[in-house]
Amino acid sequence: MAGSIQDRWFKAETNADGKTVRIKTERYGTGMRYRARYFAPDGKRKGKSFPDGQKRLTEQWLSKVTADVARGDYIDPNASRMSFQEFAEGWLASQSGDPNTRASMQSQLRLHAFPRIGSRPLGSFQPSHIREFVTQLEASGMSGAYARVIFSNVRAVLSAAVEDGCLRRNPCNSRTVTLPEMGMRRVVPWQPDRVFAMRGAMVERFRPMVDVGAGCGLRQGEILGLCVDEVDFDSGTLHVVQQLKLSLSKAVFAPPKGGKFRDVPLPDPVAKALQEHIERFPPVEITLPWMPSSRDRARKALGEALRPPQEPPR
Repeated sequence: MAGSIQDRWFKAETNADGKTVRIKTERYGTGMRYRARYFAPDGKRKGKSFPDGQKRLTEQWLSKVTADVARGDYIDPNASRMSFQEFAEGWLASQSGDPNTRASMQSQLRLHAFPRIGSRPLGSFQPSHIREFVTQLEASGMSGAYARVIFSNVRAVLSAAVEDGCLRRNPCNSRTVTLPEMGMRRVVPWQPDRVFAMRGAMVERFRPMVDVGAGCGLRQGEILGLCVDEVDFDSGTLHVVQQLKLSLSKAVFAPPKGGKFRDVPLPDPVAKALQEHIERFPPVEITLPWMPSSRDRARKALGEALRPPQEPPR
């Protein structure tokens, strides 16, 4: 639907001769003269006022807005004036899934993004602002991997702003914006002497944790969440089906990282260490809640992982 321009200083009336004439209104000479009005995609009528002498500018603005509405490129001016921090906080509050992930994102944005770009209105973002933000992250002395995590969080917030109609395009996706530098990093595996020294320094009850970590490659949470039913001594296999982790400072069970259920070989020395540990410290039953929203996914994924393979059709 086309827009219209209202002249607040004049109105049309019909005189005694039946002719339409323009007469001054009570607002003549005060305030904004022109008001451009249009219908937004949600059906609501909106507008913007312009001063005297800017009728051509009013017409150009209204023409652009109505064209944006017709093309589906319309951006609500009120929404685009919302600050990055204001939008990000609302977006974070609406996120579901792992509460640890949400809390981590909230902390990273609060510490590293809000102080730098939090007050900037969404509609004002340009690729140059993101390039400057990346430069500031690199200059802060944080690791490249951590800087990339923060950048990813900012990009996710701005992508949500695009989808909500607060921003036309995500400046993080510009070809002129590059990811923070990772820097040179070399992974040096522990030598056996160091592994055995670490094992010897631990309390006897916890020494098998080093055996499982070094011998089977399990992560810390997977080691802590390992139960006796998942150790198959007969086949020499260890089933990785859960982990122990903290969810908002509370211990919970959760699927392995990334939901990757797997079977790993159980070397004889590790199996022997676990058998001796079980004899010396008999397993006890521990009841913990499952991480919110993960239990049903874990059951489904575990069922698919343990489902026997089907024979190919003949």
